[in-house]
Amino acid sequence: MLKVFLAEDEFVVREGIKNNVDWKAHGYEFCGEAGDGELAYSMIQTLRPDILITDIKMPFMDGLTLSKMVRAAFPNIEIVLLTGYEDFEYAKEAIKIGVCSYLSKPISGENLLKEIDAVAAKIEEKTKEREIAKRYEEDMKERTELDKHEFFENLVTGEKDLPYLLNRAKELSLNITALRYNVLILRIRSIKHGTDEYSGSVVGVSDKLVDIVSANKALLFDLNLDGKAILFKGDSDEEITQNIDNAIAQMKELFSSYPHIRYFGGVGQVVERISDIPSSFTWANRAYAHQYLTSESDFLFGSEEGLHSQRDDVILSEIDPRHIDRRLVKEFLRMGDESETEFFLDEFFKGMGKNAIRSTMLRQYISMDIYFTVSDFVMNELGLSKEEVDAQVPQSDMLSDEKTTYDYLVGILKKAIALRKRSSQSHYREVIGEVISYIDQHYSDEELSLNTLAAHVNFSPNHLSAVFRQEMGQTFIKYLTDYRLDKAKELLLSTSRKSNEIGAMVGYKDPHYFSYLFKKTTGMTTTQYRGKGRAEDEE
Repeated sequence: MLKVFLAEDEFVVREGIKNNVDWKAHGYEFCGEAGDGELAYSMIQTLRPDILITDIKMPFMDGLTLSKMVRAAFPNIEIVLLTGYEDFEYAKEAIKIGVCSYLSKPISGENLLKEIDAVAAKIEEKTKEREIAKRYEEDMKERTELDKHEFFENLVTGEKDLPYLLNRAKELSLNITALRYNVLILRIRSIKHGTDEYSGSVVGVSDKLVDIVSANKALLFDLNLDGKAILFKGDSDEEITQNIDNAIAQMKELFSSYPHIRYFGGVGQVVERISDIPSSFTWANRAYAHQYLTSESDFLFGSEEGLHSQRDDVILSEIDPRHIDRRLVKEFLRMGDESETEFFLDEFFKGMGKNAIRSTMLRQYISMDIYFTVSDFVMNELGLSKEEVDAQVPQSDMLSDEKTTYDYLVGILKKAIALRKRSSQSHYREVIGEVISYIDQHYSDEELSLNTLAAHVNFSPNHLSAVFRQEMGQTFIKYLTDYRLDKAKELLLSTSRKSNEIGAMVGYKDPHYFSYLFKKTTGMTTTQYRGKGRAEDEE
C-alpha cells in the first residue's frame, strides 16, 4: 500500500479528508497527519510517506516551504498542494518546486481520490523506471568493473594527470577526494580448486567483500584475473589506519567461515596526494609478493623498516635459505603475473637475508636452481620443450654482479609466465567456443549470466570475463545483449508477434525492461523498428 500523509491546519478539513475517504479500501494507508508544516516535516522524516497532501497556508511553516524541504530530502515523495487561493504566483512556485498536483479547496473526497489515483499511477511508473535503470546498471556491471579496472591502472601508474583522473572518477561516480590514501591488494582463492577454476565460495566471499569495503569508506577494484585492490581514504593518518584495521578484522572474520579459503593481502603506506598513490601501490605490491613465499593466509604491511604482519609469530627477516625451495618459485610460475616478477624476486632474496645476493656462490646456486625449476615447469607442466624458454644455462660471466644476475632471473621468469599464458590460448579458444555454443542454446533463459557460464566451463567469473574479452574483443554482457537483440530484430521483421512475446522469447520476461533496453541500444522503439524495416522492404 502507498502511504499518504496530510498536512492541514484546519481541523474540520483535516478530519474530512481523513474520514470521508476509505483509504484502505482503495489501496492506501493513511499514515499520519499534522496541523502545521514544522510538525509535518518532523513526522515525514520518520514515516516516509509516498504521497504528501499539504495546504499552502499554515502556521509555523507554510506548505510551499514544507514542499521545498521534502523535495530536497525525499525526492521520491509526490506532493499534492491544496489551496483556497486562486493566486497564479502560488501555482507558478508549486510548478517550480516540482509539485505533482495543485488543487483548489474545497474538494470532494471523490475528486481527491481521483487525483491521488493519478499520482499513484505516476509513482508506479517512476518506480518501474528506477527498477529498470537499476537492472540495466546491474546487467552492465561487467562493463562498469572493466572501466573501474582501467581507471585504477591509470591511478597507480601515474601516467595520467590529476584533472583527467578527477574527471574520469566523476564519470564513474567514484569519490576519490580525501586528505589521506592507502592501497591494499588482496587475493582470495580456494584450495579445493585450481587458480582459474570456478569456486562458489570465492564468488560468495567476493560479493560479501563489497559491503566490507563500502562500510570502511573505501573503493574496490578488480586487479588482474583473481586479485582485488582496495583504495582506502581518510582525513587523517589515524582515520585511515582505523579503517584499514577494521576492514582487515572484518575480512578475517568473513574468511574464517570458509575453511578451504586462503587469502593474502599486501598493505601499502599512507600518502597525502592522489599523485602519490602509485608509491602506496608499490609498497602494497612488495608485501603482496610474499604470498608466493608462504602457504599461510595473512595481511602484510609494507614500510621502509621492512614488511610486518599483524601476527606475532611471523618474522620475515629471519627466513633463511633452508626455507626457500623450488616449490615457491613453481607456485609463482603457476599463479604470478609478469608485472609481479620484480617484486617477487626482491622479496625472495630479502627473505634469505639482505646480503644473500652479494655472495657470488649463492647467486650461482640460486640462479641454477631457478633455471632448472623454470625448465621443469615448461617441460612437465606446460608440455613444451626446454628450448622454448630461450634462456642459456647461467654461466659465471652472466652472474658476475648483482644486477646481471637479477636481470637474468627476471628475464627467464617472465618468459616462463609468457609461455604459460600462450599455452593457455588454445584451451581458451575451446572454452570460448563452448561459451558461444551455450549462449546459442540458452539465450532465451532469463537467468543466463556470467556466473552461470563460469560455473558451466569451470572458470572463475573474473577469468572468464577477461578471456572472453580477449578472444571476442568485447565484454560478455555486450555480446549476450547484442545477440538477444539481434534475435529480437529478426522476430520483429519476420513475425507479427507482440513485442512482449518477442522479449520473453529472447530472454527478457519483463516487457518494460525489454522495451527500455531495445530503445537504449537501437535508438528507437520496437514499433518504430518494425515499421522502418517494413518500409525499407516495400522500397
